Amino acid sequence: MCGICGEITFDQRAASAASVQRMADALAPRGPDGEGIVARGRVALGHRRLSIIDLSSRAEQPMVDPELGLTIAFNGCIYNYEALREELSGLGYRFFSGGDTEVILKAYHAWGEGCVERLIGMFAFVIHERETGRVVMARDRFGIKPLYLAESPGRLRFASSLPALLAAGDTDTSIDRVALHRYMSFHAVVPAPETILKGVRKLPPATVRVIEADGQSRERRYWTLSFDRSAGDIRLPAAEWEERILASLRTAVERRMVADVPVGVLLSGGVDSSLIVALLAEAGQTGLETFSIGFESANGEKGDEFVYSDLVAERFGTRHHQIFVPSVDLVAELPGAVAAMSEPMVSYDCIGFYLLSREVAKHIKVVQSGQGADEIFAGYHWYPPLAAANDPVGEYARLFIDRDHATLATQLSPDYLADRDESRAFVEAHFAETGATDPLDKALRLDSTVMLVDDPVKRVDSMTMAAGLEARVPFLDHELAELAARMPGEHKLSDGGKGVLKAIARKMLPREVVDRPKGYFPVPILKYLAGPTLDLVRDVLSAAPARERGIFRRDYLDKLLANPSDHITPLRGSELWQAALLEMWLQTHRV
Repeated sequence: MCGICGEITFDQRAASAASVQRMADALAPRGPDGEGIVARGRVALGHRRLSIIDLSSRAEQPMVDPELGLTIAFNGCIYNYEALREELSGLGYRFFSGGDTEVILKAYHAWGEGCVERLIGMFAFVIHERETGRVVMARDRFGIKPLYLAESPGRLRFASSLPALLAAGDTDTSIDRVALHRYMSFHAVVPAPETILKGVRKLPPATVRVIEADGQSRERRYWTLSFDRSAGDIRLPAAEWEERILASLRTAVERRMVADVPVGVLLSGGVDSSLIVALLAEAGQTGLETFSIGFESANGEKGDEFVYSDLVAERFGTRHHQIFVPSVDLVAELPGAVAAMSEPMVSYDCIGFYLLSREVAKHIKVVQSGQGADEIFAGYHWYPPLAAANDPVGEYARLFIDRDHATLATQLSPDYLADRDESRAFVEAHFAETGATDPLDKALRLDSTVMLVDDPVKRVDSMTMAAGLEARVPFLDHELAELAARMPGEHKLSDGGKGVLKAIARKMLPREVVDRPKGYFPVPILKYLAGPTLDLVRDVLSAAPARERGIFRRDYLDKLLANPSDHITPLRGSELWQAALLEMWLQTHRV
């Protein structure tokens, strides 16, 4: 796990090593164990290293293979690298390191851009071919590892975070109105390739981009999540599906133990992270370190789920760390959390993951986490109504979207309002794609391949990497996801959602953890803004940059500030926090 960056030019200029160094410096928290830059003419690659596999200097990056004429900057982890190494050795390739980076280089040389289809893991990488000048970049199937791009005439820059690109300078930082519409509709999710800034895009998940020396480029999507089912899939009884899902989940968790350092678990106390702990214990892991965080209660909502995480830790004998954050400390740490965001992220648990990651990194470098289970196995409350929807787009919009276009027109200043309902149009286009015919499947596909990527997955990557901590997400193992997609919806929706996982969990976990109302990562002080937190929000929205920018109508902000708790979105988010967080991020990064 690391941070990568670079610059490619197409107009006879040499790439700027100084610009790449500024980006690498901005990525320093992602890779505290080492850094490097390789600059050759029109291509310069930079890297910040977090040593996880092959801790020696032989695995340093950017990695150059002079025999093959290839250079790579890679962020992520390839869980099947040992099997691929063995296969490549059989083809005659010789290795000078013991890690997964060199395996990607050899795999690319052997199989070309199709090598990505053989990789099991999370990754974003950029490879430069010495002889042709061609540059190839790729991102993993679920976009677990980010890759941001800034293009201008004669030049392309890339980095693992958006703020790193800003550090290089000369980037168009005007607000993208389409992205803003989706930020306000999808509770801060801005699907690829857009970002909130016009001058920065992101490579979509499951995508390979090939850039020729003259600047011509093409993109190919190499994987899609299909919900097509065979007659056998439909007839398979629930008990058989449970066995198959459990076997696949075991494999996913086991894969993510590949490391030359210890691996722990972020244990929220919910079914998903608790199952990971149970499966690791079942596999014989001893001395497993687990970590939970909690906050003060607010407005009658409890700020922690320690009672459940303690039950799991006690059952499986983990070395459990319980971290409690008083409200006064939370407010003081908010600026750091916002600075760590690759893009504006409105979810309250950003600060939770930020503080939790900082504490966890004092003990270990790698953790497994339960993100993705709700999107893969239908754990959210909006899925059951969609199962029988006659108007899938309309029903999804009613249940999921924060506000409709007409309402948004009363909240955004006219200069920032998109010309049409860009958010609903996005949902309509995605639902119309082939590979999912049932309304539930359409929603699950959208949520797992788009909303998940640019909300919880991006959030966890940004917050953990800010502390130099690698997070691995077994529920996003692509083979597990493919199996779950083939499973009929009734097995997911049963038992109030995530039925198949709950059935598995009851055989492995304390029943109190399974048979309870669904919990979320609670940070109630940010949902019900008052006191010092409200003062902070008011200062941000009244600051000179916010007034000059004028994204939001003043009457809308006045209404929110007068009664913050009266304005909660359908998914229980604070409208005031959503507006303030955007401005806070823009001001933090001097946009």
